[in-house]
Amino acid sequence: MTPSIEKEAVKADKGPSYPLYLPHFDTSEKFPPIETFEFNDPGLRADPKLPHLLAEGVKRRDLSPYIGTELRNIQFSQLSMEGLDEVSLFVAQRKLVVLRDQDFKDISPERQVEIARHFGPINIHPTSGNVKGFPEFHIVYRDPEYDRFRDRGLTDGTRANLLGWHADGSYEKQPPGMTLFWILEQPDLGGDTLFSSQVEAYNRLSPQFQKRLEGLRAVHSAVPPAERSRERGKPVRREPVETRFHPIVRQHPVTGEKALFVNPGFTKYIVGFRIEESELLLNFLYDHIAKGADSSEEKASIPVFFDFFVFSLPAFLIAC
Repeated sequence: MTPSIEKEAVKADKGPSYPLYLPHFDTSEKFPPIETFEFNDPGLRADPKLPHLLAEGVKRRDLSPYIGTELRNIQFSQLSMEGLDEVSLFVAQRKLVVLRDQDFKDISPERQVEIARHFGPINIHPTSGNVKGFPEFHIVYRDPEYDRFRDRGLTDGTRANLLGWHADGSYEKQPPGMTLFWILEQPDLGGDTLFSSQVEAYNRLSPQFQKRLEGLRAVHSAVPPAERSRERGKPVRREPVETRFHPIVRQHPVTGEKALFVNPGFTKYIVGFRIEESELLLNFLYDHIAKGADSSEEKASIPVFFDFFVFSLPAFLIAC
């Protein structure tokens, strides 16, 4: 679960509007390794007609042909169990669903966690700031004094651009699936996130190239971000893992669609390839995925997306 507070959240006159969600870092907070578990996607039990989600009065607008749908006149926090199942199915179909004008940020964290757990066990981020007493949250926060990107050398003038395509937690043995991301505060200009469908990226490859990717596996590593966190005196809640068996092409358990599953944030190399061969193929795939993107975020909105079927790209520079 990923609430976001952009830099204008801190104002000289009153401070942040949501102080509860200021990032909390506790270096003594430790969790055991994540073990694999049996999971049945809630979308499998959803009514395919989506009567609770796309009820009368709900306004739908597709943001692009391949990814992204905006819904208005519906409150995520008030959906029934059946409605939440339908959210899971609809997100699987559209990859990204943006719910506008939501009250979700103003309900209690206990209730936010309860709703999120409907979709499966919540992945606890190993290094990011969370909410004190609620490790399930992953806080994205910036203000003039607090800039984690500068701490990492991303906004100190040493880089020509700050594009950072990634899929969160792809290094886990069982990576997180659906992500709930909501905006607490953001500047009037900037603070955008781009999204790119890895299903569409796979579909645009030639059949022969798709066949060549079948059976290939890649190593995804949590070691670099863990080392950066330790160097800055921040927590490492779980010992970092390197997962060697993730396929480069994955299949969605609900829709059956195939998607690319590599990202420059955490993918290290292709198993069985020489370094040059691996770099050549991965760089082609990264470039191919990045050339297809769509974006849309507003205050009081909840973008909901499948992490391992969608690339996200926070626009770090715009919010500076």
